[in-house]
Amino acid sequence: MDLSRVNEYIARVSESEKTVFKPVGRKLKVGLDIGTAYIVIVVLDEEDNPIACEMQAAEVVRDGVVVDYAGTLHIVKWLKEKLEQRLGRELINCAIAMPAGTESSVKTHRYVAEGAGFEVSNVLDEPTAANSIYQIKNGVVVDVGGGTTGLAIFEDGKVVKIADEPTGGTHVSLVLAGNYKIPYHEAEKIKMDYSRHREILPVVRAVIEKMATIVIRNIDRENTEAIYLCGGTCCLTGMEDVFTNVTGINTVKPENPFLVTPAGIAMNCPV
Repeated sequence: MDLSRVNEYIARVSESEKTVFKPVGRKLKVGLDIGTAYIVIVVLDEEDNPIACEMQAAEVVRDGVVVDYAGTLHIVKWLKEKLEQRLGRELINCAIAMPAGTESSVKTHRYVAEGAGFEVSNVLDEPTAANSIYQIKNGVVVDVGGGTTGLAIFEDGKVVKIADEPTGGTHVSLVLAGNYKIPYHEAEKIKMDYSRHREILPVVRAVIEKMATIVIRNIDRENTEAIYLCGGTCCLTGMEDVFTNVTGINTVKPENPFLVTPAGIAMNCPV
């Protein structure tokens, strides 16, 4: 993986939350990521250049399953309207993605997208979407979201196995809340405070080690070249080092792993 390329691209996606970039051509590609902690919509042009994005913190999904349909629909509609106002045009088609192994949730995610006014043109799993950004041929893409740790194994650029198990950012926050004896929402703020990552890493190390163990159970360590992390939980500083120590496999992540999957979803929106 060309890490500098990925970092530059994702930095551009992040910048598009505040700046609308001029698209190449007229067709737009949209990716809708309904996550456990955030709902994100990314808009790219037909050449996959970032154009605009919007996001909102939300607690409407648990382990890849929408548990608050009305709340989810309200947020997606609102984000779509904000983007349409910024772009001065209607957004019609979108792609969506599920945590690996949660295909039973596809209908609900599709209903949300359609209820908000989208036409769903593609459905894929999150690690595969992330690899549209990473473009690895051989290795494992691990997407650690709020509720689950999902992975896709790639051989010669093709997915040969996907898996997903509970344990994600929610579990990290629960451990922090218990350790510091604070409410869950305060623990979430600490988790997202980069200045405190060095302090909290020893506290949550066991949870991260469990995530790494999930990966070990699903891969052939002898024939795995590298592990590539993405997902909001992977923003935790030093997380890749814990994975490397537990798995014995070089583990890599970009500077901003949070927006990798939403952008990758958008790349897979047919135009």
